Amino acid sequence: MAWNFRGKAQLGGLLLSLLGWICSCVTTVLPQWKTLNLELNEMETWIMGIWEVCVDREEVVTVCKAFESFLSLPQELQVARILMVTSHGLGLLGLLLSGFGSECFQFHRIRWVFKRRLGLLGGTLEVSASATTLIPISWVAHATIQDFWDDSIPDIIPRWEFGGALYLGWAAGIFLALGGLLLIFSACLGKEDVPSPLVADPTVPPSWAPVEESDGSFHLLPRPRNLVI
Repeated sequence: MAWNFRGKAQLGGLLLSLLGWICSCVTTVLPQWKTLNLELNEMETWIMGIWEVCVDREEVVTVCKAFESFLSLPQELQVARILMVTSHGLGLLGLLLSGFGSECFQFHRIRWVFKRRLGLLGGTLEVSASATTLIPISWVAHATIQDFWDDSIPDIIPRWEFGGALYLGWAAGIFLALGGLLLIFSACLGKEDVPSPLVADPTVPPSWAPVEESDGSFHLLPRPRNLVI
């Protein structure tokens, strides 16, 4: 099957959306949202995610403990849990709808107009998944920066810093946004190689046909109603 520009745009949007969705899922699972290094014990590093907190000791097994209560979490982590899970659902649904609306999926009973609507809806869901990924990531980063530069906290107390999961989450949000916009753009493109009504069935004569008269002039005469084709 020859790939036109619209098909290539759809494929690129699907691949970017899939990559962003995978990165978003990995970000949710990883505990490296925040890291804290103790000056008194450089061999020990604390890492915190939205599900658990871990202590990483060099040459020793990492010990993790899940948060006992959702309500005991900081507000940004509570919102992060809800929005990240929502992002996974929106991203997966957007991938399915966009896949059914792409040119890769051929089904004779699905009209092009319906597939175009599926592509638009799938791209919109991917953009929404991007927003629900970037908002919690940026909120946690903002709270970390505020706590790091808080003058009310003594300098002796170690501060939390950015973890690797935040950078992965930002990348996931960008991939989802680019994929969704590309899917919307491909759905807005016109259908190529659509046959016109006159070309679709050449056996049916047009309603008006030129007829040559005896005097050499041409006139348009209506087709007889009782003409059987």
